[in-house]
Amino acid sequence: MSTGDPEDPRPGEDPAARHRARMQRRKAAVDARIAAATEQRGVLLVLTGNGKGKSSSAFGMVARALGHGMRVGVVQFIKGKYATGEKAFFRRFPEVSFHVMGEGFTWETQDRERDVRAAAAAWEVAVGMLRESAFALVVLDELNIALRYRYLSLETVVEALRSRPAAQHVVVTGRGAPPELIEIADTVTDMHGVKHALEAGVRAQRGIEL
Repeated sequence: MSTGDPEDPRPGEDPAARHRARMQRRKAAVDARIAAATEQRGVLLVLTGNGKGKSSSAFGMVARALGHGMRVGVVQFIKGKYATGEKAFFRRFPEVSFHVMGEGFTWETQDRERDVRAAAAAWEVAVGMLRESAFALVVLDELNIALRYRYLSLETVVEALRSRPAAQHVVVTGRGAPPELIEIADTVTDMHGVKHALEAGVRAQRGIEL
């Protein structure tokens, strides 16, 4: 019996045939969108929001880029120099230039001038990558935090991103992405947290958070 859902088969209708017809229509729509996307250029991705997974997603793209033989640059803002799985792993690859430039999270350092100096040093490395077409993918991890606390000039960052080589992809992560950055981005994902193990008293785990 039909429940009134338009996806339900009508009386006497073959469910398999209805499903096949529905998937054919969906495929045609997807194929049309793909066919219409003819522009070939580098894209700017912004991964923001309070949920876990922003940096993890960025490093997934690093792995994907390496699979295609691409050269990758990574600059980590804010995060301290403690051991992480991504740093230990990706530094094994000569195609990856990996720089951990932060002094630790802002609530740990409690020293704005120190944080500003660290962000400026990290940005200097990042600008070098953004000017170099040999870097096919550049990850600016936690850059949004540096912008949020005004450790860096937003106008300067936006201009550098706009002026980068045409084929270069850039991924920017961190909570609180500024509207100006979202405006110039090609793809923006806002990650929302639903539950986190930390709230239940579970400490950060190697391979998950570290």
